[in-house]
Amino acid sequence: MKLQKLMARAALLLGLSLATTAIAGNHADYVGAGPFKTGPEVTKKCMECHEAETKAFMKSVHWTWSKKQKLNGKDIELGKKNALNNFCVAIDSNWPRCTSCHTGYGWKDKSFDFSKAENVDCLVCHETTGTYKKTPAGAGNPDPKVDLVKVAQSVGKPSRKACGSCHFYGGGGDRVKHGDLDSTLTNPSPEIDVHMGGNKKMTCQDCHQGGKDHAIKGEAASVSIGSTKKIFGCTDCHKENVHKNAFLNKHAKKIACQTCHIPTFAKALPTKTWWDWSTAGKDDKNAPKDKYGEKTYAKMKGDFKWEKDVVPTYLWYNGTVDRVLMGDKIDPSKVVKLSDAKGDRKDPNAKIFPFKVMKGKQPYDSGNNTVAVVNTFGPPTSETAYWVKYDWAKAIEAGMKAAGQPYSGKFGWIETSMVWPVNHMVTPKDKALKCNDCHGDKGRLDWKALGYKGDPKNPANR
Repeated sequence: MKLQKLMARAALLLGLSLATTAIAGNHADYVGAGPFKTGPEVTKKCMECHEAETKAFMKSVHWTWSKKQKLNGKDIELGKKNALNNFCVAIDSNWPRCTSCHTGYGWKDKSFDFSKAENVDCLVCHETTGTYKKTPAGAGNPDPKVDLVKVAQSVGKPSRKACGSCHFYGGGGDRVKHGDLDSTLTNPSPEIDVHMGGNKKMTCQDCHQGGKDHAIKGEAASVSIGSTKKIFGCTDCHKENVHKNAFLNKHAKKIACQTCHIPTFAKALPTKTWWDWSTAGKDDKNAPKDKYGEKTYAKMKGDFKWEKDVVPTYLWYNGTVDRVLMGDKIDPSKVVKLSDAKGDRKDPNAKIFPFKVMKGKQPYDSGNNTVAVVNTFGPPTSETAYWVKYDWAKAIEAGMKAAGQPYSGKFGWIETSMVWPVNHMVTPKDKALKCNDCHGDKGRLDWKALGYKGDPKNPANR
């Protein structure tokens, strides 16, 4: 075993694959029989060979859940750690539940130590048995039933299922947040996603490459202000002027590939499109289900709307978004756009891009005109968690305190919206949009909203 360790380390130093050594890429031989009582014990074992990779990963947004970004000329720290949304609003005061998708162990409150490498969860991405899972409200720790030795012995390249264990289930369930990311992508047909279900059977990391530093490409607009660099992605693999038709290549200068090649999202399973927190708290056991069999009401969360095979909303997009941050003043008489695509038809960096627009109603501080942070989750003994006491006043007071935000003691309700760029569920090319899908009397684009007098097929409208 000592010889295998030395050979594995030598292989790493020389930049060789473990498969070129006597260990033959078999981590089971190196991991041995454990035992491992906790996730950090597994990570310490991983670090005997992969310390550099672990520390590099700790600089990535998958670990930090934030990064320095620039908004209106100011440097800010923004990410999932402190972004607002119109699903469960914010993670402050709700850490054990929200951090069940963090790539680490033990983030149960604001005191979590991001400098401890043993808190990195290597298994959530790299185990290959399909049996590893985190406790839903366990601050990112493994489910006690998981055989840590078995999963540690199995480590390999991330699978679609591994990535999807978090990315398919954001917002509290399968396909809730991302209409173009759901469990059907674990093993999709070509009609659902031609990249992952087609002949090449691509995996997530074919596009979202990480390299040795684990700086994985791609960031959700929900937690990032964005960048105009490399925003449209497709040309990493496809040529700029890929169409034989020159007219289509001309269109591609101002229309994103996704616009034509993802005609609809939520193709097989419905996604949530409306969430009204203001109606929560009622004991309504007879709430009807919709035509998809989905619940339209839950006491814990309020009213919902679901949609399937959804035609996207089309907006000009230059890769960046405007957003409302904690403490920003809002106008409660209007729909508060927690995130909104930036760009217009005069913007040289902007293209027409498809979005899921999530809408809902959520609480705000009516004295200070700011979005309210809510303590939704807590143990059964909590005196403030909404899901325990169903008391909005106490839940908002506790949430704002945890987030370090002033609270007037008064609250009301606002309508909000968010934009979620649609990048997945690419259809086979023969199913892409045709001219009349966008142009003509039955075209799907709102040309006036995009800054035209009307359909630009007519030269007078351009």
